[in-house]
Amino acid sequence: MIAAISWIPKGVAKSVPAEAEPPSKEEIEEILKSSLLDKREDSDDEEAEEEMHVDESKENEDDEVAHALAAADALGKATQVACVGADDIADGLKELDMDNYDEEEDGIELFGSGLKDLYYASNDLDPYLKDKDNDSEEDDDMIIRPDDSVIVCASNEDDVSQLEIMILEDPSDGEINMYVQRAIIIPAFPLCTAWLDCPIKGGERGNFIAVGSMEPAIEIWDIDIIDEVQPSVILGGIADIKKKGKKKSIKYKKDSHTDSVLGLSWNKEYRNILASASADHSVKVWDVTTEACNLTMKDHTDKVQSVAWNPFAPQILLSGSFDHTVCLKDGRKPAHSGFKFSVAADVESLAWDPHSEHSFVVSLENGTVTSFDIRAASSDSTSETKPTFTIHAHDKATSSLSFNPLVPNLLATGSTDKTVKLWDLTNNQPSCITSSNPKAGAVFSVSFSDDCPFMLAIGGSKGKLQLWDISSEDALLKKYEKYVAQKNRSSPPKS
Repeated sequence: MIAAISWIPKGVAKSVPAEAEPPSKEEIEEILKSSLLDKREDSDDEEAEEEMHVDESKENEDDEVAHALAAADALGKATQVACVGADDIADGLKELDMDNYDEEEDGIELFGSGLKDLYYASNDLDPYLKDKDNDSEEDDDMIIRPDDSVIVCASNEDDVSQLEIMILEDPSDGEINMYVQRAIIIPAFPLCTAWLDCPIKGGERGNFIAVGSMEPAIEIWDIDIIDEVQPSVILGGIADIKKKGKKKSIKYKKDSHTDSVLGLSWNKEYRNILASASADHSVKVWDVTTEACNLTMKDHTDKVQSVAWNPFAPQILLSGSFDHTVCLKDGRKPAHSGFKFSVAADVESLAWDPHSEHSFVVSLENGTVTSFDIRAASSDSTSETKPTFTIHAHDKATSSLSFNPLVPNLLATGSTDKTVKLWDLTNNQPSCITSSNPKAGAVFSVSFSDDCPFMLAIGGSKGKLQLWDISSEDALLKKYEKYVAQKNRSSPPKS
């Protein structure tokens, strides 16, 4: 399955990713320590399982012995075992003639007669080098061109969790060509991602992906490095696990989450700031350069599923929870209780309207999508803020939302009912423009590209990334023709 999708802005990724440097002694020790912790946790679980089945095993043991004895009687009381004697071994060594092993027989050349048989002026002349064209194609696939789009998919298949780096070649000629360039194996089931360009390793700009998973740690990986075995940064996580009898004691790193990380949001204005939402009911604000938690907020009474920074007012943070509330907080006033918005079910996803600084939408587990205007919010807990609108978008959970970056009032929704829908929210009177079943299975993530705004990436339970070119939809073309024409005029001709 694909749990999360992140588009990387064009021109950010290195044209040829660098090779990872071998891990240092300290990094190797950290890797070994982490794997020991995992093994210790697994062995504890296995022991518990064994204790559950031990009585059943004892009951079956007598029957197994009885069957074995019966089988022995049927085959004969005594079984003859063939033994290899000393004479047999001596005969074998004699046949090998080990004393004369190094002496070559006349007329036999094992390695040729000289350098001329081993050296060729070019690889093309060497008959022993196969698939030279394939090697060239593989090298070409590793090159990221300026007009290529890069997509990172957080996925899991057959208990292997990974970040797939996908390359989408410029689709301006109408054809979509996409392929997996490489994959980064990660240690835990991924749940959310956030791209960030904070120069963690120095320079003016980086290219990193933050990953939240079933573990309490947040890992930040460098996308410009191939074959990296360790993330560049780890925020929080487990420090140690101790077992006393049947009880297990877990020690967490300072200010770490203590449960799964369900949501992430990078602050584009304050580029070193990352917000995280967790099943431990908290929201944390991290400085990725110092690897420290600057702020912990506990405004919810259940799992916090999603967080989102306001793109117009970068100090304002939204968080949505399973406690059926959305909380708006100002990071400059963490002691303030903030503003609460009540919703009808568990929150699945949040999104600020990129064309209106006061509006956001929230999708819910019951399939609805609700919009709020924050100017109507009140800090009085006894008065509820009325939504701008509510739509019954899907028959099952509306798991993901994405506003179009170019076209105002155009919203995409994805659902576990296996459909993706496009909505026109003009004048706060939403209407469905079109609907699609992208063959992705239950949909967990939808995301518009900033560089190709009519391209919608879709990930779901089938584990294969789908792309929907919405500009090919007649209903959308009719409604937003001027934006499609505007985008086509701004696209450079393909060389």
